[in-house]
Amino acid sequence: MALPLSSSSIILSSKKLSFNVSIYRKSTQKHLLLSAHFAFRPNEARSQVTARPAVRACNSTPSTYAKDLTCEHNFPPNWYVSIFGDGTKKLKSLIAMILIFMQISAPVPLSGWDFWYVSPAKAVLYSPDTKVPRTGELALRKAIPANINMKSIQTSLEDISYLLRIPQRKPYGTMAGNVKKALKIAKDEKDSILASIPADLKETGSTLYASLIDGKGGLQALLQCIQNQDPDRVSVGLASSLDTVAELELLQAPGLSFLLPQQYLKYPRLIGRGTVEFTIAKVDGSTFSPEAGGAPKKNAKIQVVIDGFSAPLTAGNFAKLVVDGAYNGAKLSFTDQAVLTDNGLDKNSGYSVPLEIMPSGQFEPLYRTTLSVQDGELPVLPLSVYGAVAMAHSEVSEDFSAPYQFFFYLYDKRNAGLGGLSFDEGQFSVFGYTTTGREILSQIKSGDIIQSAKLVEGQDRLILPNEN
Repeated sequence: MALPLSSSSIILSSKKLSFNVSIYRKSTQKHLLLSAHFAFRPNEARSQVTARPAVRACNSTPSTYAKDLTCEHNFPPNWYVSIFGDGTKKLKSLIAMILIFMQISAPVPLSGWDFWYVSPAKAVLYSPDTKVPRTGELALRKAIPANINMKSIQTSLEDISYLLRIPQRKPYGTMAGNVKKALKIAKDEKDSILASIPADLKETGSTLYASLIDGKGGLQALLQCIQNQDPDRVSVGLASSLDTVAELELLQAPGLSFLLPQQYLKYPRLIGRGTVEFTIAKVDGSTFSPEAGGAPKKNAKIQVVIDGFSAPLTAGNFAKLVVDGAYNGAKLSFTDQAVLTDNGLDKNSGYSVPLEIMPSGQFEPLYRTTLSVQDGELPVLPLSVYGAVAMAHSEVSEDFSAPYQFFFYLYDKRNAGLGGLSFDEGQFSVFGYTTTGREILSQIKSGDIIQSAKLVEGQDRLILPNEN
C-alpha cells in the first residue's frame, strides 16, 4: 500500500529549528505515522549547524499529531509554519539540505515498496508519450510493408510530429537533424528505393522521388520551414512530405509480403488497399450537419480505406460483401462507443473469417489469437483511433469474426485505459479507418441506414476463392 506524505512542518525558536516529516496510512482510523524529526541547534557562529536525526513511530491521528509534537518541544502552536507557505531563499536551501540528509541517513526501510516498479513493457504502454497511431492516416501509413530505407525516412519524419507537440520552446535543431537524416538516406539509397518499384510503375516512382527531395512539399522545403522556426508551416510541410512517402511506399508494396496459410486460401482476400464509399441516410426526417459549412442534408458520405496488407482475409470478406451489395439498406445502431450494423442474420452472405490481428513488429498476422496489451503487445492497426472499422465477433466463437456485422469505433480518450488505449485493444479484427466524413459518425442515430456501399478503389486487388 502506498504511504502518502501527510504533513511536513517547521518549528522555529531562537535556539532550535526542528523539521518534521510524517507519513501515514489512510486505511485506518488510527494512522500509523513515520516521523522523521531533525533538530538543528545553531551555534554562535552562523556557519556552524548541528543536526540530530531521529525516527519515531506513534499511533495518533493527523488532527492530534501537531498538538503532540508541540507539547513534546514546549513550543506554542502558532510557531508552526507550513512548508507550503512563503519562505525565504535561505529557508528553502535549508529544507533541501535536510531532505538530502534524510535520503542518505534516515533508517526507514524501502523494502516492500516495489509497487513503484513498472515493467519496461508497461512503462512504454502507460507513458503519455506512447507512440500509438492516433489517426487513421498515420496507422495506415505505418502498415505499408515497404522498402526498409523508405521506412527509415518515414520514422525520422514522424518523430517530428511528436516534437511539434511540445508547447513551448520547440526543438527545431532536433527537427532539422531528422530531416537531414531523411535526406541523406533518400539520396544515398536512391537506387535501392527505385529498384523496389515494379517496372511498369518506375516512371511514376521517379516523379514521386524527385518531388520528395526538391518538390514544393518535399524535404528541402521542409528543412527551410524548420530553419525559419514557423511551426504552422512545418506542420503543413511535414504532412506533405509524409503523403509523398506513403505514395512511394504503396508503389513498393503491390501485394502481400507474406504467404497465407494454406487452410485460409478458401476465403476472399484483399492483397493491398481498397476504398469503400458509404452513403448514410436519415430516416427520421433529421439532417446531417457538414463540418465545413454547407447546407444540411438528409444524406452524407463516408469513405473508408480498408487494409489488406495487415488484414487480408477480413478486408477481403468485407470487400466482397460490398461488391455484392450486401450492405445496401443495412440498419445502423448508435452507442457511446460505436456505430454498429445489424447482424445480417437475414442475409445469407459472408464468411466467418478467423480473428485476424497483426502485432506491431511482426510480418504476418496472428489468427484466432487476441493480443495481450498489458504485456506490451500492440496491433499494427489499432482500435484506439476514432473511426476505426472492425468486424464484430462471431456469435458462435470469439476466435472468429462475424460474417457480416461490422462497426465504426468512436474512440474517446476519456473512456480509455492507461496509455490512452481502448480497453478492447487487441481483441477485434480491425481492417480499416474512416478517412473522409469522420464528423458524420457522431451524428448517426439508431435507425439510420446505409443507403449504399461501393468499392470505389481496389477491386482489382480482390481475389475470390475458387468455389467450384
